[in-house]
Amino acid sequence: MYLPDAFTVTDATQVADLLRSLPFGILVTHGPEGLFASHLPFVHKLEAGRLQGHLARANPHRALADGDQALVVFQGVSAYVSPNWYPAKAEHGRVVPTWNYEAVHVYGRVTWRDEPDWLRANVDALTARFEAAQPSPWATSDAPGAFIDQMLNGIVGVDLAIERVEAKRKLSQNRSAADRDGVISGLRGKGESQLAGVMEALRDG
Repeated sequence: MYLPDAFTVTDATQVADLLRSLPFGILVTHGPEGLFASHLPFVHKLEAGRLQGHLARANPHRALADGDQALVVFQGVSAYVSPNWYPAKAEHGRVVPTWNYEAVHVYGRVTWRDEPDWLRANVDALTARFEAAQPSPWATSDAPGAFIDQMLNGIVGVDLAIERVEAKRKLSQNRSAADRDGVISGLRGKGESQLAGVMEALRDG
């Protein structure tokens, strides 16, 4: 990933916080037939240096990965930025469109897991994470045991040992304070309140 100094996140705590906020990633590997990608949610076990998830056993990804380095791409908030939002446009006109975004790339090696206990623990961990906000969180114990066992037989675990993490927040840090405020206002005007809030937090932090 291209990482200009202004946009690179280097603080380990900030990198970890950003990564934990992005649960859904794209696993990319290379094998004899070229690149292959799968989209899946992950459990982040950063203290242990691992990302863990699972994919359908019918997915050919396992057979197409040859054991070399894998890449998981996580995409955060993003939005188009219009030159009209910059006060600098009225001052000198030397402005162009761009795109603001957050992204994290995680590199490592994948171990495919078939152990029933590992798969159940992964499914339980993912379920607990994403059901936590529900008024009455669902758990695997709510379904018949034989049914869950059948579902577990249909998946393969993805256990990535992290070797390197690259994190980027391209949020107008290279613009003047006035231009950054103009982008925040413009984003709110088009309903992009989440990205505007992230930019405000970065500005005020």
